[in-house]
Amino acid sequence: MAKYTAQEIISLIDEEDVKFIRLQFVDFFGELKNIAITAGQIGKALAGKCRVDGFHIRGMNSLGYNTFYLQPDFDTFAILPWRPQHGKVARFLCRLNDENGNPIPEGSRSILVDVMRRAAGEGYSFDLKPNCEFFLFLNDENGRPTTLTGERAGYLDIAPLDKGENARRDVILTLEEMGFEIESSNHETAPGQHAVVFRQSEGIRVADQIETFRATIRTVAERHGLHATFMPKPRTDLMGSAMAFTISMQKDGKDLFSGGGSRWYSDEALSFVTGIMDHQNGIAAFSNPIINSYKRLKARFFAPTELFWSTTDYYAPLRIVKNDNGGVSVEWKLPDGAANPYLTIAMAIAAGVDGIRRGAKPVPEDEKIGSLPATLRESVSAFEEDEFLRSVCGERYADMYVREKMTEWERYSKEVTDWEIREYLQEI
Repeated sequence: MAKYTAQEIISLIDEEDVKFIRLQFVDFFGELKNIAITAGQIGKALAGKCRVDGFHIRGMNSLGYNTFYLQPDFDTFAILPWRPQHGKVARFLCRLNDENGNPIPEGSRSILVDVMRRAAGEGYSFDLKPNCEFFLFLNDENGRPTTLTGERAGYLDIAPLDKGENARRDVILTLEEMGFEIESSNHETAPGQHAVVFRQSEGIRVADQIETFRATIRTVAERHGLHATFMPKPRTDLMGSAMAFTISMQKDGKDLFSGGGSRWYSDEALSFVTGIMDHQNGIAAFSNPIINSYKRLKARFFAPTELFWSTTDYYAPLRIVKNDNGGVSVEWKLPDGAANPYLTIAMAIAAGVDGIRRGAKPVPEDEKIGSLPATLRESVSAFEEDEFLRSVCGERYADMYVREKMTEWERYSKEVTDWEIREYLQEI
């Protein structure tokens, strides 16, 4: 049942003195974008009649969408607490529609909705709990972001060592004003690094929350004179930022991952984990989608580097764990802060369900079956060759994504880096 009707939203906008509405959407790569309209245009917006020029949006033109339309999800209506309290600003997250009012199948939200709908048709439902890590860095005298923190705090430290505590607190309060439920927050292991854990929710809402959280932390951090970044590995000497997911699965309302008898986890949990492992290197093209992602996945910095599953090993990209509710969940530690949350969740759920459907047999616990991708090129190549993953997002999307990401890799490959200058300029 929808949280709001169109008439209730119109009434709220009038009662709350909302003057501007941001129609937010994610592009094909998970980047949040928006257009702003006045309150007088709300009827047009709610009917999905607000048009956007697609020419300058990455991937749109190559797929033939010169224009598209925004269809607000009524349940995502929220007033932005950091904007003026007289003449308020609200927002919606929107679906991308074509000129005939049909969902654009390559849209990130649409792909995740389709995956969840197919799983629901088989009686499956999912709750996901993300653990979002990020850095708070200082700005320089000109307001440009640096990679300096001004602190030396470590894991679970408090103020005054944790100089980002006030900013993190303001983020939590702001998100709660917008209807979020936050489970916990803390300072992470590296100086300037923080983590926020959301209360578990179903897939599409979790992805929406992640996008909203990223925008909120950046906005609130600026008010504190700081720069928030989800870049996976912003400094060579520090560990990177992950975006781990704890995934719970139900079949007709019953916990599917809990076992019986002598083993506390089920065959379905093992098949789900195996399904993800079978496609993990290709999924990394979405869960770890930028050049910098693979600087994080190196030894000595607590990130996974090899492909295996475990119940105990901290370094395993996939672990079967007991959750706080007495049930069993799968902890997936590979994704990072740059991940497209919609496609990352869609690929993992689709692969896991396929593993259950096939009755996939796992390798023994803690047996390493290979390395995770070392570069973006490796993960994109794995995705390009993975027929199952291509079917999840569609051939048109898959071809476009591979083309754009290989172009990104080629641009990087041509770049002369500071490391090369330091290493070779004087010696050669």
